[in-house]
Amino acid sequence: FMKDCIIGFADGLTVPFALTVRTLKGMIKWMSSKSLYQAGLSSLGSARLVIVGGLAELFAGSISMGLGAYLAALADGKIYGVEELRERRGVKEKPLAEGEEIREIFGEYGVDREACKYVVDALKANEDMWVRFMMDFELKLEKPQTRTAWIAGLVMGVSYFIGGLLPMIPYFAYKNVNHALFTSIGITVVILIAFGYIKAMIMGTTRKDAVFSAGQTLFIGVLAVGVSYGIVRAINSAPNP
Repeated sequence: FMKDCIIGFADGLTVPFALTVRTLKGMIKWMSSKSLYQAGLSSLGSARLVIVGGLAELFAGSISMGLGAYLAALADGKIYGVEELRERRGVKEKPLAEGEEIREIFGEYGVDREACKYVVDALKANEDMWVRFMMDFELKLEKPQTRTAWIAGLVMGVSYFIGGLLPMIPYFAYKNVNHALFTSIGITVVILIAFGYIKAMIMGTTRKDAVFSAGQTLFIGVLAVGVSYGIVRAINSAPNP
């Protein structure tokens, strides 16, 4: 479930953050055209707007990501089942051709035909192991655990929610949206660096590689936010048809 956790957390950390930044940009532009008195009165409402909009995206995104991970796990199980039936049918109907495929697989590892003869005979004696061997080495498909598909969806959804909630915490703590914005940016930068470093260390890489992973994660996160912000800004600035 590490893959689901990484995808969900990274996506949740960047998407809601980009949304809140863009929302604040539009509100600041609107507030600059009003009097100071109006801007002061609207500050509480604007913070509330950021929170409501961010939470709406957060809940919708976490449900969508979780459901997507769940359906993807089920789809992987369906694909594996179809290919397994095809291999089982091939083992029964074309045993010679399937045996030749085993020899070709071993040939890729430098094992000659004579040396793999006993392995081929042993696999032919056990149909289940024969099919499993072909799934593992010919199709290179890992049997998915469809019974835990709901856990994959839950991990993805919760990771997305947590990743998106962390940059929003300042908006609950500060009444001034500008202070909340800069604090949120700082939190996001720190989390991106920490996330990239911890992720690499969990995978067993060296400390040097972990530092590189932290910088890479920060760069990709900033790039994702910048691109999404730029696209929305370009669309908003385009003349109405």
